[in-house]
Amino acid sequence: MNKDIRILFSTRILRMFAYGFLSVVLALYLAQRGLSEGQIGLLLTLTLAGDAAITLWITTSADRVGRRRMLIIGAGLMIMAGLIFNLTGNYILLVVTAIIGVISPSGNEIGPFLSIEQAALSQLLPDQKRTQIFAWYNLVGSFATASGALAGGGLSQLLQAGGTTPLNSYRAVLLGYTLVGVVLADLFLLLSHSVEAPKLAEGPVTPRRLGLHRSRGVVFRLSSLFAVDAFAGGLVVQSMVAYWFNIKFGVQPAVLGGIFFGANILAGISALSATWIARRIGLINTMVFTHIPSNILLILVPLMPTLPLAITALLLRFSISQMDVPTRQSYTMAVVSPDERSAAMGVTSIARSVGATLSPAITGQLLAAPGLIGAPFVIAGGLKILYDLLVWRGFRSIKPPEEI
Repeated sequence: MNKDIRILFSTRILRMFAYGFLSVVLALYLAQRGLSEGQIGLLLTLTLAGDAAITLWITTSADRVGRRRMLIIGAGLMIMAGLIFNLTGNYILLVVTAIIGVISPSGNEIGPFLSIEQAALSQLLPDQKRTQIFAWYNLVGSFATASGALAGGGLSQLLQAGGTTPLNSYRAVLLGYTLVGVVLADLFLLLSHSVEAPKLAEGPVTPRRLGLHRSRGVVFRLSSLFAVDAFAGGLVVQSMVAYWFNIKFGVQPAVLGGIFFGANILAGISALSATWIARRIGLINTMVFTHIPSNILLILVPLMPTLPLAITALLLRFSISQMDVPTRQSYTMAVVSPDERSAAMGVTSIARSVGATLSPAITGQLLAAPGLIGAPFVIAGGLKILYDLLVWRGFRSIKPPEEI
């Protein structure tokens, strides 16, 4: 791998470690600050809404203004969010910060980073290697998220055992999140000009809208479907699932960290397996036929009568849940023009963020009602299965270059 690819993999690892590090304790931290379940859900919803707006601005400008420059801006917004969340419990200030900053409530990728990094990687790689490298990119991200979840839960538990209050133990985790943002900004400064968007030959081109021209139709169609999937996924973000395990079974932070460490390790391995499957049945078929069983398992999680069975169902779900991720990303990069890749990934990512915007608020209200605490899992699984069927129907005939 050349220097730029190594840097992009390093920033992915650090960022996903920070997201996992924070996600296990974020809802617990906000509860310690005195927020109710409904307020926590609304705040996480606004976090996702703000991410959509910031991502739209940064990613649709990145190919024209500069990918490196926009990545550095994203790291700055991550630093700002970590600092303000650490320093205050004022709900209004937290809401404002959630809207304009970059902070992950789920342990999953958030902000403009993924779109721009994968656009750069697609430019640095041949088509035949794209899905494989994306699978490794997702694998290292999942391992980093898993390690972060284990470290975040373990650190807060260790500090509390040493006499630190729960609030201050969670603040230490937020400080770590902020410091990672500083390191990211430094690494993005080291990227070369090779990651910037290519200048294509002059010719008749459709006017750009949201940074798109030739590929606008297919990107908008994909985006509408990705929004459905993201809305469903937003009902079961990692922070809220951790909170569900806490209120349902009394699971403590260190154990929660262990659960999500294992879950994310399995998710990373499943993403790597997607390359082998996609070579044989194609990207779209891999996306759909591996995603449906994982969503059936998601529905089963709240139906399990004991903690071991609930954990087992969750881990089985994670063991196949991420096979659609590198294939979805690779497919999107394959069917758009090279100078639209940041914008295409940005628009589809924004669609996912917008789709997920209302979900945590809904989950917060459901968790506040004792008889409905399992509903988010069931609703999410059903909607995700619908999404899978619609993707297969709409895109099975549109092939990426390596499958033609």
